[in-house]
Amino acid sequence: MSLKKILFVVPYPVGAAPSQRFRFEQYFMVLRAQGYSYEIYSFWSGWGWNILYKRGFFIQKILAFAQGLIGRIGLLFIVPKYQYVFIHREVLPVGPPFFEWIIAKIFRKPIIYDFDDAIWLPNTSDQNRVVAAIKNHGKVKKICSWSWKVSCGNGFLADFAREYCEKVIINPTTIDTDYHVPFINTSVPKPLVIGWTGTHSTTRYLLPLVPVFKKLKKVHAFEIRIISNQPPDWDFNDYIFIPWSQSEEIEQLQYFDIGVMPLEDTDWEKGKCGFKALQYMALEIPAVASSVGANREIIDHGINGFLCQNQEDWFTYLEQLIVSEKLRKSIGIEGRKKVLEKYSVHSNASLFLSLFE
Repeated sequence: MSLKKILFVVPYPVGAAPSQRFRFEQYFMVLRAQGYSYEIYSFWSGWGWNILYKRGFFIQKILAFAQGLIGRIGLLFIVPKYQYVFIHREVLPVGPPFFEWIIAKIFRKPIIYDFDDAIWLPNTSDQNRVVAAIKNHGKVKKICSWSWKVSCGNGFLADFAREYCEKVIINPTTIDTDYHVPFINTSVPKPLVIGWTGTHSTTRYLLPLVPVFKKLKKVHAFEIRIISNQPPDWDFNDYIFIPWSQSEEIEQLQYFDIGVMPLEDTDWEKGKCGFKALQYMALEIPAVASSVGANREIIDHGINGFLCQNQEDWFTYLEQLIVSEKLRKSIGIEGRKKVLEKYSVHSNASLFLSLFE
C-alpha cells in the first residue's frame, strides 16, 4: 500500500463546483508531481447535481440522494487502503457525521477537513428548504474535533475551527494563473461592461446595486453582464444574461471591464473567501467589492481594487473606473500582481502540500 495515497471525499462531481475546483482540484497535478496518488468520490452524480438546485424534481432528488448514500456505504469498504482522507465540507449533505466518526475512530485515518464557507450556520437555498431541518449544521465542530488537520479558506473560518482542532491551516482559495490570463486587446470596439459572476443563490447580493446602476446609467453609457447558471428573479431587466459555461468561462469574464462583488455584512458572508474578486483580479479586471471578510485581506483599497461600505462608495468608485481607462488598467495590473504573489496555485502549492505532511 502506498504511503502517499489520498481519498478525496467530496459533495459534487469533479469540475462542477467552484469550491472544489479552486480549493483542491487544481492541485491534483501538484500532488502527482510529488508522488501522491489519489481517488475522488463524489456524493452527487452528474445528473443529480444538474437538478439539485432547481425547483421541483422531488422524486428525482430522492433517487439521487439514495444513489449517493449507497455510494458512501460502499466507500467504507475501501477506506483502509488510503493513508489520508480529505473531506470537503461533509460526507453526507444531511444528518449526523456518522461516516466521519467511522473514518476517524474505527479506521483511525487522518482526516484533512476542508471548508470555505461558514457551514456551521444555517444557509439553505430556497429550492431545498425542506432539508434545512435535517441539515445538522452542528456536526461541523464535531468533524473538526475528529480531524488531524483542518483547512480553512480565511481567518474567520480558522478562528472557529481552532476552538475544536489544534492543527488549523488557513489555505486560501486560489487561482490557476496559467488558465486565468488577461484579455489581449484587439481594438475591437465594444461597450464598457460592468460584470458579475456567481451562482443563482447569490444573485440577491446584486439587488442593492440596482439603484447605483440606474443612477450611473443616467450619466454614463455602459452594459451590465451577469454570468450565472440561472437568470436573476427580479424586476430589473437592464442587463445581459450569459449562461455560465466552463468551456467558455474565461472568455466570458474577459469581456468585463469592471467586476463587482457585493456582499451583505453577516457572519455567513465573513466566511466567504473572495473568489469572485480573485477571478477578476487574475484577469486584470479591476474589482469593486464590499468591505467584508476576506475581501479586506485580498484587496488593498485604491491600489489593486476598491472596497465599498455603502451605496455612495459604490457609485463613487464605479464612476471613477468608468471614466478613466488609465485607472482601470493600473488597478487591473496591480490586481493580477497580488494574485500571483499570494493567491495563485504556484504561490500556494507548498502550503497545500503541507496538509499531507
